[in-house]
Amino acid sequence: MLKKVLTTTVAAFSIFSLAACGQSSSTESSTSETAPSTRTLTDAQDHKVKVPNPPKKVIASYLEDYLVALDEKPIAQWTVGKDSKQGYLQDELDGIPLINYDLPYEDVLKYEPDLLLIESDAAVEGDKYKEYQKIAPTYVVKNGEDVTWQEKLEDIAKVYNKEDKAKQVEADYKKLVADIKAENAEKIKGKSAAVIWVTNNSAFMVAENRSSGKLLYDELGFDVPDLTQEVSKKATSDWSQVSLEKLSQLDADYLFLVNSDEKAKMFSDPLWENIPAVKNDQLYEFGPDKSWLYNGPIAYTQMLEDVKNSLE
Repeated sequence: MLKKVLTTTVAAFSIFSLAACGQSSSTESSTSETAPSTRTLTDAQDHKVKVPNPPKKVIASYLEDYLVALDEKPIAQWTVGKDSKQGYLQDELDGIPLINYDLPYEDVLKYEPDLLLIESDAAVEGDKYKEYQKIAPTYVVKNGEDVTWQEKLEDIAKVYNKEDKAKQVEADYKKLVADIKAENAEKIKGKSAAVIWVTNNSAFMVAENRSSGKLLYDELGFDVPDLTQEVSKKATSDWSQVSLEKLSQLDADYLFLVNSDEKAKMFSDPLWENIPAVKNDQLYEFGPDKSWLYNGPIAYTQMLEDVKNSLE
């Protein structure tokens, strides 16, 4: 009887041991197949950055457009002062707290990010990069005058492991451009257009190779007015100030106005009323909450839609 009990016990123990070994082997296999918690990527400044896989608590000041296009959201969003937000993104970013554009260290620290995406080299000049790196891995995104929003999107998509999503966003945008050109060929071919921004009773014109200028001229194929060409030669940023006297001579068939000063005195000046596009009722006005002052896939897509609606 004792021998039978011992035999049964040994058998049960053997079965338990085999099961445990199998479970251990399965666990080890599962662990070995689990994705790494970080990936090392090289940023625009050749830093080797250990990026979380995937990033979950990201601050990406002035890059929110790209994150939203990739179906991601930051934990804090860009602002200048207390109330200036990117209005065109607020359907997606509503309720997300604000962080000042220059990313004060104390403010960044309180959000406990797991990754910082930096929009420009200038944002990490001096010792800023080292200080940010103490808070979280810091990745400087491709930037510079010659960097397109597509290149920037692809760089950020790499961080999120969403290269396929970026390609789809670019393909959708390219199709939208082609559709608008085809549907409005007669209204675009041989026609010129210009974009101005009015703020604090001053006018600024977009350069032909920047922001909405690139969209209108390079992508949609509008002719570049003489004044825009003149302004573009000296442009050091997206927008260059231009006098009302100069604007009165603007030979553009279409004028797109980004109006941040509805009560500007210039709008009642005879010089303004003498602008050909204004006289011919070819002035199309948009508020500062629209995307015309910004860059990125969503900004460009919304500008395209605004142009399409204006030409209908």
